[in-house]
Amino acid sequence: MIWRRARDKAWPLILGLTMLIAVVWAAYTQFGPVREAVDTAERFFYDQRLLWTQTGQDDFDTEVVVIDIDESSLARIGRWPWPRATVAELTERLWDAGVVVIGYDVVFAEPERNIAEQVAQAVDDPQLKTHLARLREQFDGDKRLADSLSKGDSVLGFILHSDQAGTKVGSLPPPTKDSLSIEQRPLTVFRLPSATASRPELVEAASASGFFTVRPDPDGVVRRAPLLLGYEDKLYSSLALEVVRQYQLLHSIDIISKPFADAKAIDRVELGGLEIPTDYRGQVLIPYRGPEKTFPYVSAADVLEGKAAEEKLEGKIALLGTSALGLYDLRPTPVGSAYPGVEVHATLIDAMLKGDFPRQPAWAEGADFITLMSSGLLLTATLPFLAPLSTLILVAALLAAVIATNLWAWAAHGIVLSIIPTLAAVTLITFVNLGWGFLFEYRRRNMLRQRFGEYVPPELVEQMAERPDEYNLEGETREITLLFADIRGFTTLSEKLDAATLKSVLNRFFTPMTRIIFEHHGTIDKYVGDMIMAFWGAPMDDPEQRKNALEAAFAMLRETDRLKEEFAAEGLPAIEIGIGLNTGPASVGDMGSEYRRAYTALGDSVNLAARTESKTKDYGVRLLVTEHTREGLEKQYSFREIERVQVKGRNEPVTMYEPVL
Repeated sequence: MIWRRARDKAWPLILGLTMLIAVVWAAYTQFGPVREAVDTAERFFYDQRLLWTQTGQDDFDTEVVVIDIDESSLARIGRWPWPRATVAELTERLWDAGVVVIGYDVVFAEPERNIAEQVAQAVDDPQLKTHLARLREQFDGDKRLADSLSKGDSVLGFILHSDQAGTKVGSLPPPTKDSLSIEQRPLTVFRLPSATASRPELVEAASASGFFTVRPDPDGVVRRAPLLLGYEDKLYSSLALEVVRQYQLLHSIDIISKPFADAKAIDRVELGGLEIPTDYRGQVLIPYRGPEKTFPYVSAADVLEGKAAEEKLEGKIALLGTSALGLYDLRPTPVGSAYPGVEVHATLIDAMLKGDFPRQPAWAEGADFITLMSSGLLLTATLPFLAPLSTLILVAALLAAVIATNLWAWAAHGIVLSIIPTLAAVTLITFVNLGWGFLFEYRRRNMLRQRFGEYVPPELVEQMAERPDEYNLEGETREITLLFADIRGFTTLSEKLDAATLKSVLNRFFTPMTRIIFEHHGTIDKYVGDMIMAFWGAPMDDPEQRKNALEAAFAMLRETDRLKEEFAAEGLPAIEIGIGLNTGPASVGDMGSEYRRAYTALGDSVNLAARTESKTKDYGVRLLVTEHTREGLEKQYSFREIERVQVKGRNEPVTMYEPVL
């Protein structure tokens, strides 16, 4: 039985396995369009997962504050870039307020014009030129800014970018590492050909410098940030990394790598006791805390005008950047389409200090594969054998478990697990099975309805249609109870009536008899002239088949008595019937030719039932049952033994009984 059901479900099993193989290929292929589609879906789910677990401003404590060159600052102080003296004053006010480290998300790449030099070049008076020369240092904005930078732990920013011209503007700081190789193996970091940095005197005055370059994903959204980048065969660290290094009073950054083919893949970055997990490129996922301005913001103009509350600044890391629209430092991120770039670096610094970066450990890919395969194989093997409701319950439970586990790994441990391939496999395998069930099982159910609708009670046909796999049209041997009912003297009756009247009489006889058989859960096998053949126990099992068949026979006799009175009142000949019942094994199934087939029963038990009906004439009774049908009914009904007879075609004699109404 199990093997037959598996064979019947071969196509759903094959299609489900095909869908699983297709999803596995899509999940790991590098074929462009497919790879991009999978990555796009993963990015979408990553964004939603990030949004679901946002901390937000109400439950957020941080050491970082953003000094914002906002619209108000531009309106009150003037358009950007501000004079270096103004930036120097801003820096000094931050030192005075107790700021510990200042990071600059801006670049001072060009020298600032000295107004004293400009005036001296425009006048011819030697005495005035001499006086202006003495004022040159006083109006030297770069020197003023350099002096203010040197008063504390300041970290300048610079840009590494992909300009293929290989341009270099300004002065870069000493590299984090003098080579892009470890143990003569190249590091798997991104390398960029161009750089834009601040003036040499500013770089020398600052405590450190770090790049604030970010690399958006292919859809333009900033989800990751590199902590390390290569330039001119040297390794440089990010602004956020350098700010944390200064904050921790560390002299160096430790880069932990591991072999990767012929290269060295970065595994993590260590800052004293802080471990920062990265991908093999030295990038981290940015753990956005909330929408823009989740971090505390202080207007730069308020700092310059002495209006900023010192408690917001004392002991903090200050990042100088901008949220003003006109300065174009707004980035598309999962938490907002216009997110200030300076807050990206604030997020990185905060995450480094708290040690809560999302991560994709080395075992994550294996876990993703196991989840995909186990889910896919489970559904492939089980769904073909389940009803639609059970299918939906199993699929819903599996999806809930997969999604809950994925979210738990993210929320509780910051582990990023893939989910799209598993969801795709579950969805495709489910639709394949539901589609197969709709297209083919629906057809099979209709076939059952059409095949048995004329022979089996409608309610039983519906039960069969609900569980079509349980009913086999192929030949099988079953124990059934057979009923043969025949009109007595049909030849004489047909001679007395014209064809139309005879047809009407037969229809009026067969209709209630069929109804009675259906009411007692019997199956009509055939009508042959004036004879009805029916049986119980197939195609549906019937533990009460003997009782149901006997009760049907009693009801048919009562209905015959009613019809006799009705026909007599109409002047029609009286009708009398003989009924024979037998129980035993028979071959039942869909039999016939390629032109016409029918569900019928064959075998010795069928012949014995027919012989039993014919014996009713010999004994002058209307109903006879064999000892095989009487078995088990002795306590419920009364039987009168007629005779033990040798029936034609059988070696063993059979005892005949007349049930007593």
